[in-house]
Amino acid sequence: MSGPPSPLIENYLRETGFWHLANIGRGCKLDPKLISAFIERWRLKKHIFHLPCEERTITLEDM
Repeated sequence: MSGPPSPLIENYLRETGFWHLANIGRGCKLDPKLISAFIERWRLKKHIFHLPCEERTITLEDM
């Protein structure tokens, strides 16, 4: 797990409104097998995940 963003860029991140994005996931344990499964199902040309139930697109509203 990586630490907080470098203090050298903290002010830039805050000024641009990306500070909260740089801190997403901190303190969360990521499951490498789950991440690998999603990577295998990602279809780059269509920007979708191909899942057994159906295809799913990730939109900005999902973020």
